[in-house]
Amino acid sequence: MPAPLPAFRTAARLRPVDVVQPGTRVGPAPYVAAERDLGAGRPVPADVVLRSGGTTLRATWDGAVVALEVGGPTGGVSRHVSRRHGRAESPTSLAVALTGPFVSAFVREAGAWVARAVVDLTLLPGAPDVHDEAWLAALTAEGERTGTFGQLGFRDVRAVTHADGTAYLDGDRVLLTATSAGPGGFRTGHTSVWALDPLRLELEHRADLFFRRADRPGTFGDHATHLVRDADRWLVATSTWGDFDKRTHPRVTTTLATGAAADGDLLRGHHVLDTVPLDLPVDGLDSVGRWDPHLVRTEGGWLAAYVSARRFFSFHPVLAQGPDLDRLRLRAAATDRTATEGPTLTRLGEEWAVLASDGRDNPRGRRAGYPVYDLDLRQRGTLDADYPTNIPWPTLVPTSEGPVVVGFDGTPAGGPLLGYGTHGDLVVQRVVLA
Repeated sequence: MPAPLPAFRTAARLRPVDVVQPGTRVGPAPYVAAERDLGAGRPVPADVVLRSGGTTLRATWDGAVVALEVGGPTGGVSRHVSRRHGRAESPTSLAVALTGPFVSAFVREAGAWVARAVVDLTLLPGAPDVHDEAWLAALTAEGERTGTFGQLGFRDVRAVTHADGTAYLDGDRVLLTATSAGPGGFRTGHTSVWALDPLRLELEHRADLFFRRADRPGTFGDHATHLVRDADRWLVATSTWGDFDKRTHPRVTTTLATGAAADGDLLRGHHVLDTVPLDLPVDGLDSVGRWDPHLVRTEGGWLAAYVSARRFFSFHPVLAQGPDLDRLRLRAAATDRTATEGPTLTRLGEEWAVLASDGRDNPRGRRAGYPVYDLDLRQRGTLDADYPTNIPWPTLVPTSEGPVVVGFDGTPAGGPLLGYGTHGDLVVQRVVLA
């Protein structure tokens, strides 16, 4: 029986929103943005532009309406304006962002970034493949501030760990990976690295991670990532959400960057990592997808917690074990769940446990809570903590004043034009004192 945990309650919500991530550069990945200031003394019309290989992606402001203009190598230009959301009121900044195949026009109004136009380039004839590395190498941005796209919110938050499961700390700061949410669904997010001071409640951006795959060319913003320090190397286990589309590409697997492919300081800067498939076993589970990997090396070998989907979206936690990561075998599956994810291996006293998050689409009695499982995925208890909106993964991190729970919620950002996927706040919970 795992050792009992104290009760936790929300202490803070953190939410930096950036179109251009401060201090970054335009790098070889399709997550790039440019900004320009508007307002007093600034000429109208105004624009900001991304260019590559004869393709032009331009956001414009004419004093009343925000538009996107997409120009192709042959010289044709298509103009895109939202009838309901295209008009802006006294904007102070204009931005254009490429996030995967989506190009978006933002303005800053009343201190907040609001999307006023969005185009899915895959729906336009003759549009470029934004994952193509030659096209990305030629990509430039024109504006007063340019760099990697930042984030509208956070999802899929995990602690960076050593291989033994202990937190990889930078002094008193906890290092986290997160999905930096873009202006929409899965294809607009990417993996980022952050440093959290859980006592001062300060959050600092450190790095952005992008991925190549063995089965297709290009650079992708894959996410739902676990970053592991294994002796003198990094292991980066990632879910291939970067090109997921339920209609056209309904497939999610897991990959691993390791050895020479992941050398260097992944906690700083901009990195594109080569990956190989991480074969997470799903024998007999009728699985159509696997995601949310979490890895720990114990005295008996490796443990891997992850999610398996029967269909999109009906999913549940799975646990595998093996002497190394390419010889894992299925140990257990919590098949009584239909919307439970974020399985996280956690040491509770002398025993290993798996924490997870029950979404509200689960069967009755298994909703909106944090089950605590043993390694056979038998539920042994429930984490007593606030359960925000969405499916907030529970991550326990150490501090000098005891453990805290770090998660996220479903609070959207970016305005009403954008659909699901712009969430959420980073939610920090502390122990409730008796």
